[in-house]
Amino acid sequence: MEFFNKETRTALQAIEYAQWIAHAPMVFQASRILRDSGILQAVCDSKKKGLTLEEITEKVKLPHYGVRVLLESGLGIGLVIVNDDRYTVTKTGHFILNDAMTRANMDFSHDVCYNGMFFLEDSIKNEKPEGLKVFGDKWKTVYEALSQLPPKVQKSWFGFDHFYSDDAFPLVLPLVFKNKPRKLLDIGGNTGKWSIACANYNKDVKITIVDLPGQVNMAKANIASHGLSDRIDFHGTNILDESQKLPAGYDAIWMSQFLDCFSEKEIISILNRCHDAIAEDGFVYILEPFWDRQRFEAAAFSLQQTSLYFTTIANGNSQMYDSRVFVKCIEAANFDVVEQIDQIGVSQSLLKLKKK
Repeated sequence: MEFFNKETRTALQAIEYAQWIAHAPMVFQASRILRDSGILQAVCDSKKKGLTLEEITEKVKLPHYGVRVLLESGLGIGLVIVNDDRYTVTKTGHFILNDAMTRANMDFSHDVCYNGMFFLEDSIKNEKPEGLKVFGDKWKTVYEALSQLPPKVQKSWFGFDHFYSDDAFPLVLPLVFKNKPRKLLDIGGNTGKWSIACANYNKDVKITIVDLPGQVNMAKANIASHGLSDRIDFHGTNILDESQKLPAGYDAIWMSQFLDCFSEKEIISILNRCHDAIAEDGFVYILEPFWDRQRFEAAAFSLQQTSLYFTTIANGNSQMYDSRVFVKCIEAANFDVVEQIDQIGVSQSLLKLKKK
């Protein structure tokens, strides 16, 4: 929170930054095309020698005019610099080109969010994901649509989702299995990555994945390909249907980047059903990226902006939460946070809950 409690820019810096905001769509698209067209790669490959406009145009086989306007935009953005008419890549250009996190964020922003974000204002007013209609009008949330979205959109969605959870999984497995759970309920199991990791980590645990029927079908195929169908079961349901109880008798419940997909009221409802499903001495484990628990300002910024994806595309009423708001939901569902570990992997916090 210390990142956001005081003014840090001079008046001149503030008005300069305001121009960045005003031109943000142009900045984003020019940066993406410089990356995807091969222009940044060609310039990067030239190292300190650099390339002229004509040399770049020849390498990427694009019109001279188009390459010129992109490079001049790149100068203002700070992706390239020019000396003696020769372009070289800056540190920022290097990260746009090579950093896995930046690539995942940019692909997600472009393929999943960009067109729909035009409807942000409508989504705010109506508390509905009005931008989802750019992919069709058959669905109320992106989760219903996920198994039917265009392959490129799916790839960017899963690439984004997995990037922020996958590196945390090896770090939290010992924490979850410290209490030797025999039966684990994986709510929002998605493609089954966590369940597969658990089954490989502990040969005795039995797992059930809970998710929408479309996601369950995707997970089944993935589980079968890993030869784990005998140890991982499935329970297809709409978690928003409060009449649908969760399967009971589990001594561990796991939710990774799942509850941020729901409003506060819905989070409390889901946790109430977890309260019924978990054994008296069992634990609920929640892995979430909270924007107020980040080490770096850029991480907090990324999560705050990702909230607008939930507003416009995902469901219209959820977000990347402030941990204090989230804990109030936990307490309202009669759980106590008995352990919290922050800064796991890229951005995650692990909450361990026990019944009050």
